[in-house]
Amino acid sequence: MSSHEMSNLSKAALHSLPGVCTDRDPETLSYTFQQTMLRIRDPKASLEFYTKALGMTLLERLDFKDMAFSLYFLAYVDPSKIPEDRKDRVQWMFAQPGCLELTHNWGTETDLDFKGYHTGNSEPKGFGHIGIAVKDVDSACKRWESMGIEFVKKPQDGKMKGIAFIKDPDGYWIEVLNPSNARAFLDWPGNM
Repeated sequence: MSSHEMSNLSKAALHSLPGVCTDRDPETLSYTFQQTMLRIRDPKASLEFYTKALGMTLLERLDFKDMAFSLYFLAYVDPSKIPEDRKDRVQWMFAQPGCLELTHNWGTETDLDFKGYHTGNSEPKGFGHIGIAVKDVDSACKRWESMGIEFVKKPQDGKMKGIAFIKDPDGYWIEVLNPSNARAFLDWPGNM
């Protein structure tokens, strides 16, 4: 398929790409993308970043004492919708789409020899980033800049204008975009 054909990709052509299964198994109709997990060094720093800088809500914390780790689940939800009863809350939380699970292996926050986790953006590359949608990328970036958040890319930098990448306390990248500007990707000059 030429780059011109790719830029004019119809829904039918999209679904006919090699490897795409369009005859969805009925067993999968109730499936939901529920979570992405990142390993973190220090829960205090990560929770402050994700709840204060990104505005996510902490839904639940699960501790596994025998294995010495904790899980923190965050999402963009109305806090008033979170059940008060813990058993109800855990069940509700695992039904929410698009959660972020932060895994903390106890002791990493005070281990001076701990080098951190591989974020996937240095060799060997693998995992790349998570992404959030905002109404105004420039305004969000100004706020984060005032908070001392580290940037990988600001909206005016590089070839892809209008999107940004910031880093969380462990160095994981977060892409920041405005869905209203997404049509620009279809008219990408390099694809013409």
